Amino acid sequence: MAVKHSPFDRFLLILNGLFLTVAVLLIVVPLVYVVVASFMDPTVLLNQGLSFRISDWSLEGYRKILSNPAMLRGFGNSVFYSAAFALVTVTVSVCAGYALSDSRLAGRKIFMTLFVITMFFGGGLIPTYLLVKQLGMLDTVWAIIIPGAVNVWNIILSRTFFKGVPNELREAANVDGATEAGIFFRIVLPLSKPIVFVLALYAFVGQWNSYFDAMIYLEDAKLHPLQLVLRSILIQNQAAPGMISDQLAMNELKRLSEMIKYSAIVISSLPLLVMYPFFQKYFEKGVMVGSLK
Repeated sequence: MAVKHSPFDRFLLILNGLFLTVAVLLIVVPLVYVVVASFMDPTVLLNQGLSFRISDWSLEGYRKILSNPAMLRGFGNSVFYSAAFALVTVTVSVCAGYALSDSRLAGRKIFMTLFVITMFFGGGLIPTYLLVKQLGMLDTVWAIIIPGAVNVWNIILSRTFFKGVPNELREAANVDGATEAGIFFRIVLPLSKPIVFVLALYAFVGQWNSYFDAMIYLEDAKLHPLQLVLRSILIQNQAAPGMISDQLAMNELKRLSEMIKYSAIVISSLPLLVMYPFFQKYFEKGVMVGSLK
């Protein structure tokens, strides 16, 4: 049976549809522009704008990017840093959240208070740098993975999720003689896929887009992640007009910079675009942790 809507309800539905259409266009149009621009000849793009004629397209930008050893090395470094960081931070968050969700843990309110305090008060950049240096992690992969591995917000999300797991399951496992570790790994963890995958996605995306920590802690260019390599390439291909007297050289430099820019954006965004469809079925339930039912 069809639902009858009042005139005001129909107005709200139309307004909502228009709003969602504008929101989708604001997301899709820039994405399409970047993808199409990455395949275009930079000269045509600069002079005429976007063109959907195949004769105006070129793979030169991708060839330049992929033929650069630093790009491939940076891509591999970013994959390793992001995957390792996601593994460590999810492990810490899930284990801490599970422990804090158990009312039998002595002093759990004190631990939670200390965790929350760190969300509002921190030592700052210089003390953090000195700490990383004293721990001997400068110019190592650990400087990227370890300092940010403990995320209090993720711990709170995990704690909230585990509180929603029925206690009857744990009690039944205790009756069957299961240990605390057995209850966690065999019962609770398999039921926690939504929060685990959402935390892993957040951690991977955050680390993938990060470059500041690598710029501060890593001096060896062979350890630089992709974002730092892209930053170096784009800066090296930019110059003030007064620095180059030859106009042809200036035009070629501008063309090269434009060609690399869009291709680099597509390559650096590709892993994230590939990951989202696989995490989508867990994403909605995971991000609703703590909401009212």
